[in-house]
Amino acid sequence: MQIIQKYNYAELERQEGDVRLYLTPDGESLPSVTSILNKTKDRSFLKKWREKIGEKKAEQIIRDSARIGTALHLYIEHYANGKGYKDLTKIGKQAEKMAKKIIGEAFSDITEVWGSEVHLYYPGKYAGTTDMIGVYKGRPTIIDFKQTNRPKKREWIQDYLMQLAAYAQAHNKLFNTDIDQGVILMCSRDLTFQRFELQGEKFTRAYDAFMKKLDFYSQSTI
Repeated sequence: MQIIQKYNYAELERQEGDVRLYLTPDGESLPSVTSILNKTKDRSFLKKWREKIGEKKAEQIIRDSARIGTALHLYIEHYANGKGYKDLTKIGKQAEKMAKKIIGEAFSDITEVWGSEVHLYYPGKYAGTTDMIGVYKGRPTIIDFKQTNRPKKREWIQDYLMQLAAYAQAHNKLFNTDIDQGVILMCSRDLTFQRFELQGEKFTRAYDAFMKKLDFYSQSTI
């Protein structure tokens, strides 16, 4: 797979902390999309889950999920760049199987890749990193890859869908494009593949929902 450098994507400086911030070429310090969503989400379910299984086990699951997610993304990023990648740890081997499942199931639908691990920002509002931008099923699309412990229902991944819409609108603002489609390509530990596409009215609703989250976040930080 070859990346077509259709747009000049900037590398943004990222600052980690309680809120992840990106420094834009214009000198703005903008909150990340994921931080905005994390700070405005209902955390009652997560609290109950931690209480049910115990803090120690919960932290281990979260750490393992993060490590698998990182390894999965690295494998797909190297694949998109035409390079090999190997992580021979137990976590790495599991992530490779999951990445290969996503590639085998969905990459025939991706006919162009414009960028991998792309930094985007909407001036004055937010910033973030999307996994891939390209042409999916014939249309310009924001593409994100996700790992999960078990298969998901669409209603459980509304934050992921809001991310897609937010990244698309940032791209549209920066490069005068008209991207109105996103897709989540997901694989669970048992190698169940899922895809969740976002377009049309659902895309509009997802972006509206994200902007409400952004307004709430902005008000809470004043």
